[in-house]
Amino acid sequence: MYVILTYDVKQVRVSKVMKISRKYLTHVQRSVFEGWLTEATLKRLKRELEKVLVLTEDAVSIYQVESLKYTKKEQIGVVEEFSHIL
Repeated sequence: MYVILTYDVKQVRVSKVMKISRKYLTHVQRSVFEGWLTEATLKRLKRELEKVLVLTEDAVSIYQVESLKYTKKEQIGVVEEFSHIL
């Protein structure tokens, strides 16, 4: 499945969340990652994130796209070379 992950975490945990997210997904913007994951890999990613997050202070959103057939991505402004366009 295609996954889009965004986060809003306290500054002291940003580097840890970014490091974990980079292991599994492509970094496309400051706090946005995306890429293809299996169900098992997504579970591993969630477990790793839960170990570093403080649930009363941090937020991570994970969007799961089962099919890209009706999905479109549009970026306005600077588009990094490593970005993956849907």
